[in-house]
Amino acid sequence: MTKNLNLFNTLSNKKEKFLPIDNSKVGMYVCGPTVYDFPHIGNARPLVVFDVLFRLLKKIYGKNKITYVRNITDIDDKIIESSKKNNKSINELTKTITKDFHQDCQYLNCQKPSFEPKATDHIKEMISMVTNLIKNKNAYENEKHVYFSVSSFNEYGKLSNKNSKQLVAGSRVEVSKYKKDPLDFVLWKPSEVSDPGWASPWGRGRPGWHLECSVMSEKFLGKKFDIHGGGLDLVFPHHENEIAQSRCANKTDKFANYWVHNGFVTFDKEKMSKSIGNIVFINKLRENINGQVIRLALLSSHYKQPLDWNERLIQESQNTLDKWYNQFEKIDSEELDDDVLNPLLEDLNTPEYISKLHLLYDESIKGNKSSKVKFLKACNLIGLLEEDKHLWKNFKKSKVKIDESFINQKIKDRNNARIKRDYKLADIIRKELENKGVVIEDKQDQTIWKYK
Repeated sequence: MTKNLNLFNTLSNKKEKFLPIDNSKVGMYVCGPTVYDFPHIGNARPLVVFDVLFRLLKKIYGKNKITYVRNITDIDDKIIESSKKNNKSINELTKTITKDFHQDCQYLNCQKPSFEPKATDHIKEMISMVTNLIKNKNAYENEKHVYFSVSSFNEYGKLSNKNSKQLVAGSRVEVSKYKKDPLDFVLWKPSEVSDPGWASPWGRGRPGWHLECSVMSEKFLGKKFDIHGGGLDLVFPHHENEIAQSRCANKTDKFANYWVHNGFVTFDKEKMSKSIGNIVFINKLRENINGQVIRLALLSSHYKQPLDWNERLIQESQNTLDKWYNQFEKIDSEELDDDVLNPLLEDLNTPEYISKLHLLYDESIKGNKSSKVKFLKACNLIGLLEEDKHLWKNFKKSKVKIDESFINQKIKDRNNARIKRDYKLADIIRKELENKGVVIEDKQDQTIWKYK
């Protein structure tokens, strides 16, 4: 199957026809988690978006011709800080978070990447790249710190489409007395005795975050490859720095040909922040919502656009999948028609694709077997309706329970509303609990509740 795929390329700031370097060996690298804390819904979006792209590429070129690499960053300042704060060893912390991350991937029905390299397994290669950069006069050492010299790379800022002054102003660049220029970024830094470290020509230390991805992408995909993906927040400085160090170390004119970035996730139209306390962790969602609901919700907006996470979005996705699962039946694999695939081929337009799924569903309920097959295969392509119908229904029964303190507070709010004769509010609260699977009943002078 050969179809034309168009992707928006951050590097050129326009949508382009995707032309692989080699049709028989398509490569994609996506920045994976830094395992210092449990993944949240913002981390889930690139997982699902690039899983859909992975599935689509396999559909277009053949499943054995796609190499998808997604790394694990298991050494970083944030990890060291978190291990000390939580009084856990680095090894214990990173193993716990990595295991949880894999459970999240399974929960969201994300296929395993071709390779999932860990940063700590590639220190030797990182030292080698730093050595090359110093040799090529693109890096310098200062008191056991090694920095990349941004002024040595003329195309720095091209990905983020900013000049050096714009990049420094309000940017996330590290301040250090060891730098020659504010934009220079760390390649290698010394480690404290109590912190993880490796022997190097510049003393015992550890790699910079940006260096890790450059080395791992090169090892599994080569010095030039097709697609590099990640969240919009990684454009600068992370991806900008990857380009600079990889091209200078390898003396190449390109690093990745296509740069694909997904938009931010907000929570009820507010930026997610630990200080506000509105971060939604995936492992908490696992407690009472089927992962397919989360997956559909994440695909409901175009990947490049912001996505607002809220109860309405979750409920809409739940209702849609409840309806679709009523039509579910096992079928043999079949090719999809061009007209169904077209939205995905146009820069992964999942909202339009989901609209087509609704139309296919309407056709399928008329009883035409071929239309049911078409509907189900179209769902399967984006990772939906791959679960047995009985498992879907049993998940709802077993996971419906919600926090009892939440229920008791709602009952208290309802009773206060009734005291104030605000029966409209009392009825809204009752319906809210019913929607969450909780039935309340007034008996004499108290209110009791039970799960549906």
